[in-house]
Amino acid sequence: MIKMTMLLKRNPEIDHDEFVRHHRETHGPLFRSIPEAETHVLRYIQTHPAEGDFPVPQAEFDGTAEIWFDSTEGMRAVLGSDTYQNKVFPDEKTFLDHDTTLILVGEQTEIIEDRK
Repeated sequence: MIKMTMLLKRNPEIDHDEFVRHHRETHGPLFRSIPEAETHVLRYIQTHPAEGDFPVPQAEFDGTAEIWFDSTEGMRAVLGSDTYQNKVFPDEKTFLDHDTTLILVGEQTEIIEDRK
């Protein structure tokens, strides 16, 4: 299993609320429509900053996306697919600032397992 974590910055031409709405309502379903994702994506979650008085400082990002792939080959199949290249990636350009978005690809080590 391989995990891709993206720290997302919005396109400066849209506000944060527009970014979150587009990420959830348009981009998420568009990514889900990739046929190869059915086979190779194990999990995909989005996180957006919460409002509150937290005991840690908030990073200056508009959200995150985390995608678990079955393998590096599976990741290549999804990101190299026609649907990703011709629909999903062009959509990213409408709401993301690719120059300031950070991506980390790695293997996950579970420290505390799901307790539910």
